[in-house]
Amino acid sequence: MHISYAKPDTLIAATLAPVDWTRAVSLVFAFSLLMALSAQIVIPIGPVPITGQTFAVLLTGALLGSRLGAMAMIVYLIEGASGLPFFYGGTSGIPHLLGPTGGYLIAFPAAAFITGAFAEHGWDKRFLTAAASMAIGSAVIMLSGWAWFAHVTSTPLSAAFQLTVLEFIPGDVIKILLAAAVLPTGWALLKSRASQDK
Repeated sequence: MHISYAKPDTLIAATLAPVDWTRAVSLVFAFSLLMALSAQIVIPIGPVPITGQTFAVLLTGALLGSRLGAMAMIVYLIEGASGLPFFYGGTSGIPHLLGPTGGYLIAFPAAAFITGAFAEHGWDKRFLTAAASMAIGSAVIMLSGWAWFAHVTSTPLSAAFQLTVLEFIPGDVIKILLAAAVLPTGWALLKSRASQDK
């Protein structure tokens, strides 16, 4: 009896089908490591730096789907909280997870799940819908980061919005456009390869 752990309606699942238990676990850990690498791309601009994490979170959800995408983010958080230098700038530990930027981190599984759920319904096959799903996932991360930062630092909401959301919108737009462009291209290549194999 074959048990599949990812629906073949995401790009990775369609490419690697069938995604059994072994492949699912391997993908979860591989994408948790991708997150760790993306966290080391840091542009310090203030109390909250720009990193490559948002790009990786959204792409992970879209490629792996809701369940595996969220699981990859949970594994990443566990790895970083347990002491592996996986958070931005090589930091780690529970205090970092609960610090001023912890709201972003805690939202990663939800953002990956949401983006993955949209992908499972075909939103990743066209640029505009892929961008829309990623914008929603990005908004979840931003809102969580904003609320948590304001709470932990006792910063007024308007000032916290400037520091944690407003400054990041241009960069996030670029990340979303790049990630959204990857997905339809991948589906087109997969379709082309399938037609050539017939």
